[in-house]
Amino acid sequence: SQEKNRGLSFSSISAVGSNGAIIHYHPSADTDKKLSLNEMYLLDSGGQYFNAEHNRGLSFPSISGSGPNGAVIHYFPTPATDRKLSVNEMYLLDSGGQYLDGTTDVTRTFHFGSPTAYQKECYTRVLMGQVDLARILFPNTLYGREIDAIARRPLWDVGLEYRHGTGHGIGSYLSVHEGPGRISLSHSSFASDEKLDEFMFFSDEPGYYEAEQFGIRLENIVMVTEAETKYNFMNSTFLTFETVTLVPYEPNLIDYDLLSPEQ
Repeated sequence: SQEKNRGLSFSSISAVGSNGAIIHYHPSADTDKKLSLNEMYLLDSGGQYFNAEHNRGLSFPSISGSGPNGAVIHYFPTPATDRKLSVNEMYLLDSGGQYLDGTTDVTRTFHFGSPTAYQKECYTRVLMGQVDLARILFPNTLYGREIDAIARRPLWDVGLEYRHGTGHGIGSYLSVHEGPGRISLSHSSFASDEKLDEFMFFSDEPGYYEAEQFGIRLENIVMVTEAETKYNFMNSTFLTFETVTLVPYEPNLIDYDLLSPEQ
C-alpha cells in the first residue's frame, strides 16, 4: 500500500474533496427528485462533483447499483441493466477520485423509504464490523489477513458472510488497488505480502450481498498509525487505524440497539 512517508498526510485536498463529492453525489437530499433518477444518470452526473481543483478524474469506474444490482459486487450499469431508484430498495454507490495528493475510494449504501428489520440488521452488522476493524489495536508483527476476521465477526455471529477481501492498499495519486499489503481472507498469501506498518493506507470495506435482493457495502479509507497502550510488553509496538473518510452513514438503516456503547 501507500509508501511510508512521515511527511505524507491525507490532507484537505483529497480527503475533503472526495468526501464532499460523495456527499453531494448521493440523491437522498430530495425525496421527490430521487424517484426519477436511475443508476446511469447518477453514474454520469456524479463525476461533476470530483472536478475540484487538484482533481484529475475518477480513481476507478464508479459502481452505482439499485436493488438487486447492488448485490453484484463489481456491478456497472448498462442500458440493458439500468434501474430507477426506489423508496422500496437499497442503493449502493462506490466511487473515488484521483487527487494530486491522494487517491480515494468510498462506498455508502442508502435506503430512501422504510427498510425491513432484516435489511437494517444486515446493514448494522456490516457497520459494526467496519467500526470494530477501525478500532482494533494489534502488534506490528501481523499481516492484514490475520485481522480480517475482526470485520466479519458481527456477520458470522448470525451466519452471514461476504465473499471478498475486507481491505486493499491504496496509493497516493497511484493505484486505487495497490499492494503489497492487503486485509483479506479471500485470497491466498503471496510471497510479496508485507506486514501492516505505519503510514500505509487501506480500505476498510465489509459488506453483505443478498442475491437478487440487495447489496450492502461500507467503505472507508484508514491509515495505519502507532497506538498508545497502557503497558509496553517487552518494548513491543502496537498499531491501530485512523479513519480519514468523513462521509456520513445512512441513519435510516442503523439499528442502534445492536451497537455496543463503544461502537
